[in-house]
Amino acid sequence: MGRRPNSKKHAPKRRRIILYVFLFLFLVVMLAALGWCRWVYVQIESYASQDQAAPADAIGVFGAAEYDGRPSPVYRARLDHAFQLYHRGIAPLIITLGGNGGDKYTEGAVGQEYLMSLGVPEEDIIAETESRDTEDSARRIAVIAQANGLHRLVIVSDGTHLFRIHAILAADGLNVLTSPRPRVPIEGGYGETARLWHEIVSYTLWRLDLH
Repeated sequence: MGRRPNSKKHAPKRRRIILYVFLFLFLVVMLAALGWCRWVYVQIESYASQDQAAPADAIGVFGAAEYDGRPSPVYRARLDHAFQLYHRGIAPLIITLGGNGGDKYTEGAVGQEYLMSLGVPEEDIIAETESRDTEDSARRIAVIAQANGLHRLVIVSDGTHLFRIHAILAADGLNVLTSPRPRVPIEGGYGETARLWHEIVSYTLWRLDLH
């Protein structure tokens, strides 16, 4: 009678093969993830480094923190940049975006009041005051654009923010140009690297429809 194969003898070999396959798949996934992150990073930097501002129907300003009815330095830099574009005749209308900032004020309304203090007529400003985050603001500005017959928008925000905003609005069929606000000395609670990673993760979740 022939001998039966010793299953115990071959078990370590099978385990090694399974381990090698697992490690290979893990490396493939990691390389794919790194490649994806690199691609998104390049897109973010590309949008952050170019000002596409050109004649449009409206300028959209994405909200940022406000303090008791006053725009934070970052938000003020966005609003000042939007005002300069408006003053140059880029568009006859400014849309300020952003809901409740944690007090009795909203970012959209604070932005409107600030622009009016610079001399922009109230009728040239639309304040959106309900959105909670970037994607919500993008959805609401798309609705505003469609309701008011606005076909081309110039979007103002932080440079690192613009690639994701452009992608969301373009997915809604809007013709969008981007214009980064100037850098300001006070950048908020976290630095450039943290902002980049936040945008990479947020854009990835949006693309995966996991937002």
